[in-house]
Amino acid sequence: MNTNWLEKIDTIKSLEELENLRIDIFGKKGYLTLEFAKMKEVPNEEKKEFAKHLNEAKISLTEALENKKTILMVDALDKQLKSEKIDVTKFVANPQIGAAHPVQFTMDRIITYFQNLNFSVEDGPLVEDDFYNFEALNLPAYHPARDMQDTFYTKDGKVLRTHTSPVQIRTMLAQKPPIRMIAPGSVFRKDFDLTHTPMFHQVEGLVVAGEGEISFANLKYVMVEFLKHMFGDVEVRFRPSFFPFTEPSSEVDISCVFCKGKGCRVCSGTGWLEVLGCGIVDINVFEAVGYKNVSGYAFGLGVERFAMLIHKIGDLRSLFESDIRLLGQFK
Repeated sequence: MNTNWLEKIDTIKSLEELENLRIDIFGKKGYLTLEFAKMKEVPNEEKKEFAKHLNEAKISLTEALENKKTILMVDALDKQLKSEKIDVTKFVANPQIGAAHPVQFTMDRIITYFQNLNFSVEDGPLVEDDFYNFEALNLPAYHPARDMQDTFYTKDGKVLRTHTSPVQIRTMLAQKPPIRMIAPGSVFRKDFDLTHTPMFHQVEGLVVAGEGEISFANLKYVMVEFLKHMFGDVEVRFRPSFFPFTEPSSEVDISCVFCKGKGCRVCSGTGWLEVLGCGIVDINVFEAVGYKNVSGYAFGLGVERFAMLIHKIGDLRSLFESDIRLLGQFK
C-alpha cells in the first residue's frame, strides 16, 4: 500500500494536487489515520510490528511529500520568473521617464551654483570624533549649545555628525588658505516631526583668505545672489543671531514664496521664511586648526528645507516615504 502512495506522489503536477493528496494520507479520514485507528483491533503480540510498519510508512510518506513540495515550489518559482522576465532592449513606444528625487535635484542645483563660483566640493566621514564635530568648532564640552544638537552618540564616544561643519575643519587642517569650499552631505539629529527628520542633508560653505580680505559684505553679496538664483525674485534680509563658530552671525530670511510676503499660514503671518545661517568665522575656530592672520566666512543650509520651499511640499517626512504619487510629480 505504501508503494502505491509513493507512486501517486511522484505523479503529482501541482502544489494544490499535492496538498489534496497529503490530506488523503494524513487527514482526519486519511489513509494513515485510519490505519493507526486499527491498532486497537490488532492482537497485543502483533501491535509492535504493526506500529513499526506504520511509523516507517509515515516517515517515508512525509519525506516523499516534502521532497515533492520542494521540487514543485522550485518549478513554480522558475515559471514565475520566466513569466515576469522583461526584455530591457525591447522598444517601447511610450517609455516612462524617470526624474531625480526632489532632495537630490535641489542638492545638485546648490552644488552646481557654487562650483560655478569656483568652490571645491569636499567630503568627510559620517561618524566623527568630538574634536571635529564640536571642540574645533568652538563648542567645548561645557558649551550649552551642544544640547541644541540632539546628538546620536556611539558606544565608543564618537558621534553621528550633526552638521557638515567637521568637513570644514578637516579641510583647513589638510590645506592652507586660500580656501573656497562647500561640504554637502547627510547629517543626523534626534528629531522627527513635520519639519525635521533624524537624517537630513546640509550644504555648508567656507571661504578663507588673508587677514582683512574677507568681510561681511562679501558674504552678504554671495548669499543674496545665491538665494535669488534658487528662489527667483525674492526679498532677502539678514537678522543678527548667534552661532558658536561665527561672530558676527546672522540668520537669513527670504520673502515668503507662498504669499509673496503678504503673510500666510506657512510664514506665520510674517511674510518671511528663514532659509539659512551664516557669519564671519570665529577666531577660536581658526586657532583650533592653527591658522593665523586670516579671515573668512561660513554658511549652512538644510537641503530639505530648500526642496520643500521650491516644490511647495508641506510635510518634510513625505520626501522620505518613497510614495510614487508624490515623487512622480517632479518629472
